[in-house]
Amino acid sequence: MNFSDTLKRLAAFISEHPRLFVLTGAGVSTESGIPGYRDENGDWKGRQPIQGADFIKDEQTRKRYWSRSLVGWRHFSGAAPNAAHRALAEMEKMGHVHHLVTQNVDGLHQQAGSLRVTDLHGRLDRVICLTCQKIISRSELQGKLEARNPDFVRLQAEQAPDGDALLENADFSRMKLIGCDECGGILKPDVVFYGENVPVERVRFSMDRLHDSDGLLVVGSSLMVYSGFRFCREAKRLGLPISAVNLGRTRADDMLNLKVAATCAVALPQLLALLA
Repeated sequence: MNFSDTLKRLAAFISEHPRLFVLTGAGVSTESGIPGYRDENGDWKGRQPIQGADFIKDEQTRKRYWSRSLVGWRHFSGAAPNAAHRALAEMEKMGHVHHLVTQNVDGLHQQAGSLRVTDLHGRLDRVICLTCQKIISRSELQGKLEARNPDFVRLQAEQAPDGDALLENADFSRMKLIGCDECGGILKPDVVFYGENVPVERVRFSMDRLHDSDGLLVVGSSLMVYSGFRFCREAKRLGLPISAVNLGRTRADDMLNLKVAATCAVALPQLLALLA
């Protein structure tokens, strides 16, 4: 079956299931200039990302993280929604999206106009104190980091996933960390790092939205991380049909009723045109 025919079948799938639960991943945001972690086979492109336990217990790990983030934030914070985000927001307005759960931490779905969104892994534009739980904006912290670390401000590096930057040969020990201005505690991006668990209430809320849905559409995710794959397992248990738009293999390929093998920014605008 060719691309056009498969897309028409997906449009029919969406029309037949008006309470869609949409699950998105990194493939939605790559056209916005935010790299993904995995290749089309679902394998790591580079070294695995930082582990949450290492960030918390090891100051040198935190210095490495914030050094790279200081450089990467400038690019990440300037990312704008692409045609895939805008198409999903329009699909919600048309009544096709019951709820959207994203594994991304960039907030681009909300910027594009989607309203019913759960940020499964948190948001990179927020920073939390691990002691007193105070939340500050990442932009505010950026100003403080740059003021205390002017040598790092001048560095340039290739962009990596989730606001990271591939700094080579940098002396991370020179990074001056910023503590919480309330209690002096450790500041951490308000995101779920690898090795950490998604908050139970967030999972429960998302599962409740899935239970209220009549189908699952996966967009731009290999589903290699269990926190996203669990929704496919639950949909299968509930007997809900599952379709996907993803360029490359997914962990749930044997569960799918239909798959469009294409980039999100190419497939979704064409899908929207068919729905309109």
